[in-house]
Amino acid sequence: MEPARGALRASGGAEALLGELEVRVQDVVRVSSWWERHGVDCAILALNFLALPPGFLCLRSENLLVFALGIAILGVCHYTLTVKGSHLATHGALTESKRWSKIWVLFFVEVCTSFTAEHAKYGHVKMHHGYTNVLGLGDSSTWRLPCLNRYVYMFLAPLLIPIITPLVAVERLREVELRTALRTLGLISLGLYSHYWLLLNVSGFQSPSSALACMLITRSLLAHPYLHVNIFQHIGLPMFSRDKKPQRIHMMSLGVLNLPRLPVLDWAFGHSLISCHVEHHLFPRLSDNMCLKVKPVVSQFLREKQLPYNEDSYLARFRLFLHHYEELMVQTPPITELVGLQ
Repeated sequence: MEPARGALRASGGAEALLGELEVRVQDVVRVSSWWERHGVDCAILALNFLALPPGFLCLRSENLLVFALGIAILGVCHYTLTVKGSHLATHGALTESKRWSKIWVLFFVEVCTSFTAEHAKYGHVKMHHGYTNVLGLGDSSTWRLPCLNRYVYMFLAPLLIPIITPLVAVERLREVELRTALRTLGLISLGLYSHYWLLLNVSGFQSPSSALACMLITRSLLAHPYLHVNIFQHIGLPMFSRDKKPQRIHMMSLGVLNLPRLPVLDWAFGHSLISCHVEHHLFPRLSDNMCLKVKPVVSQFLREKQLPYNEDSYLARFRLFLHHYEELMVQTPPITELVGLQ
């Protein structure tokens, strides 16, 4: 009976800690305005929409610098809409309206990102967030490709993300109802064809091949940091077994890592994926701006309670993965045993 009582005490203690942290965070949220809760991030997304026409028009120029500016604008806008927009929409963090949340998920995930809304919510919200770093469930194993060596994976593989994403989406349509599959196919086609049409008719590309090449370049502009961020912030940290996973507050404090603030990535990916990833995993329905606002509260609380608060630089994580690629990305990670916390 003693181990059972110990487990109950540990469970109760973890729940009490999480409850105390939730109270502190809710106090911050309660006194925050709509602008802070949703407005800032909605404004960033709106600015990216407004930047699209200048971006397409820049591609009409014969001046190499202006043309490169157009590529940069469209590339950053693409990742802001597909990563930041899709991520916030999937978590319902863009609005408090359930109806509008559903609309934004379809728009950002299917039209902009060329992926399936159902699998985005299931794979990311239910599995990754519900079972963070639990082997076989939310352990980020979908990002592992053991057949590739470290240099191909870290430097070349990201360029294929714009091609692989819609192909994976189509493959997964076999698992959904026919009506849902037709809707997803229609919205993905709308997004891809709109991009292609604008390059031909607004940017003035003369051939389909040149327009498709431009689509690939803009859609892979930030593919390298996108792939890297997804592996840096979980892989290499403690992993847990299904039957001995720790309580939520321990799972998130041990299995999640924050990167420092990086202006371009903060804008395109959002604070919740870069410098506030711990906060995001603890409070996934908060917007990027609110994650940034509660960051001092969360970090102070975890350190005050002597819980881990993982932080590391992008360059340090890059070096770690390059030098220990086999151990981190090929071999099965060891399971971390937390005595009294599972």
